[in-house]
Amino acid sequence: MSVHPAVSLALAVEAGEWGDGAATEALAEAALEAAVRDLAEREAQPFPQTPPEVSLVLADDAMMADINSQWRNQPKPTNVLSFPAFPLVPGGQPGPMLGDIILARETIEREAVELGKPVDDHITHLVVHGFLHLFGYDHIENSDAERMEAIETRILASLGLSDPYGDTEPV
Repeated sequence: MSVHPAVSLALAVEAGEWGDGAATEALAEAALEAAVRDLAEREAQPFPQTPPEVSLVLADDAMMADINSQWRNQPKPTNVLSFPAFPLVPGGQPGPMLGDIILARETIEREAVELGKPVDDHITHLVVHGFLHLFGYDHIENSDAERMEAIETRILASLGLSDPYGDTEPV
């Protein structure tokens, strides 16, 4: 399904109680459209003529714990994982497949309650966060985290959502 002339979204509900998949797909489409627009305009990110594909996998905590254990040696669920199809540095030209973003339903619901925000807002944030990882953005070093969080905050603001980091230290 086309999100924007620059990106194509493939959604798969693999595990968990995601309810209306179409509603989650619409959230992801809006998040990706805003992210593409921001990266193209503000970060001078080039986008190919043929829309690259992003795969969004909706999972539960058990599936996410298995994936996190296999790929990151952390046998616990996490809210989002991103797997770029090809290495990409910020500002680089993406290939035909950007990669996979995987979301874990129970963790997202739990975090949304803890943060006092709607689940849909948290899903939107995590899609943007995962998408930026596919483009080579990271938050390992503080300076990289500050840059990535500023881009996330700007994208979410364009969607009418509040700063997910508020007065916190970079992740």
